[in-house]
Amino acid sequence: MEQHDWPAEYAELTAADQGAPLPPAELERLAVAAFVLGHDDEVAAYRERAVEAYLANGDLDGAIRSGFWLGFHLQQRGDLSRAAGWQARIMRLVPEGNVELAGRLAMAEAALTMNSGDAATALPLFEQSQRWAGEPDTIVLAALGRGNCLAMLGRGAEALLALDEAMVHVTGGRIGPEVTGMAYCSVIALCLDMYDIRRAQEWTRALTGWCDSQPGLVPYRGACLVHRAQILQFRGAWTEAADAAEDACRRLSAGTVGSAWYRLAEVERQRGNLDAAERAYQLAAGDGMDVQPGLARLRAAQGRFDVAIAGLNRALAEDSFSPNRPLLLAARVELAIECGDRETARKAAAELNEFARAESPYLQALAAYAEGAVRIACGDPQGAIPLLRRAGTLWQRLEMPYEGARTRLLVADACRQLGDTDAEQMELQGARAVFERLGADGDLTMPDQSEAGSRLSARELEVLRLLATGATNRTVADQLFLSERTVARHVSNIFGKLGVSSRAAATAYAYEHGLTGQK
Repeated sequence: MEQHDWPAEYAELTAADQGAPLPPAELERLAVAAFVLGHDDEVAAYRERAVEAYLANGDLDGAIRSGFWLGFHLQQRGDLSRAAGWQARIMRLVPEGNVELAGRLAMAEAALTMNSGDAATALPLFEQSQRWAGEPDTIVLAALGRGNCLAMLGRGAEALLALDEAMVHVTGGRIGPEVTGMAYCSVIALCLDMYDIRRAQEWTRALTGWCDSQPGLVPYRGACLVHRAQILQFRGAWTEAADAAEDACRRLSAGTVGSAWYRLAEVERQRGNLDAAERAYQLAAGDGMDVQPGLARLRAAQGRFDVAIAGLNRALAEDSFSPNRPLLLAARVELAIECGDRETARKAAAELNEFARAESPYLQALAAYAEGAVRIACGDPQGAIPLLRRAGTLWQRLEMPYEGARTRLLVADACRQLGDTDAEQMELQGARAVFERLGADGDLTMPDQSEAGSRLSARELEVLRLLATGATNRTVADQLFLSERTVARHVSNIFGKLGVSSRAAATAYAYEHGLTGQK
């Protein structure tokens, strides 16, 4: 695409418009410049003026094309009623037999239908408009619409192919900035929905490169900010991820802002800012977002395991076909292990492994990590290590350092159970280095032993010593003649006093600071 100095173009056109009304073609240029610079509230007004000016000049084709892009902008902003009104007005202007203009209107109708949730009806309309489209921008829009409809209908592989077709035109540089930004955002969103994290990262880098080549361009807006925040979170750039999520919270409107609040909550939870995470989860839920499994992980970090498990069980039972199910299952495995419920952990890990058969390194890593954790909990550290090594390799390829460090904690636990203390310490040190770099203080970095250890009660010390042997909550309960609920409460208190968030980290703490009772 031809590069512009967008601030200069916007300033020049607005100054000229103040002197005398711009002709319609110049108003369209001004609308594009306003969009690129983030002045979204001005775009519709400039487009409307362009339509009226074209009509006043007797340029019917110009009015129809400008009206089409006006409707496109209104739909992107969620103003579907105004978009439908303009579509109805423009439709009456299309000359009979003009296939290209009819194709544009068919696409506008398809987009309105898709945005109302009826992908099955919208799909053939997009396919029809794709056959009629003549200009690159409209070809891309039709392909994007077709891809999104296919995704909504559960035909993910076909959807990716449709978006790949659209991106051929986009990366060729022949598409305007409005459509280019939308195309990148659509393909990144679909990749994330399909757990194709590597592909999402690649397209995000491509989008960043395109944005950098456009002076003054506001690169991310709305839902695209949420996707960017998620990619940044995966990469361990948590400050930047939180900034992007907060920006999305400010920009998105009710009914769509829930995903931004949820992403912010996830970042804050990983950073250990539990109060901030709590608030963000509540705001996400208030906008209609299902906040599992994040909220369950927060409740577990707060020691409220019964509430955490109830929330996960509800979400898992509510929709067996939810795209979010792998993440729910992964959380259920970890909470079941924390509570000594090995049978539930095994079942959840087995179901998660079914998803790992898809061509997704992310899901494969998630399943290998879960199965490795289950094997450690069931007394098979030797069998756990190859699974965890595979998970660690996949996390590294996906550039996901936090998940990789958590995996190293489990490897350290397995090595400890096998008596390989050298390997255990190396894994712990490697994980600690990553956590310290990320600022994940609650995962492994610990307060001074003389202060934290002295705050443990005698009973908590007993529980910690048994945890350090690899005992489950059920085993601890049997040996100390306690209920599993009481043991879970002690474990939560231990985590809080030691400043850790996992059994592996608590075990490492006990060994490093001589709390195991062993000489």
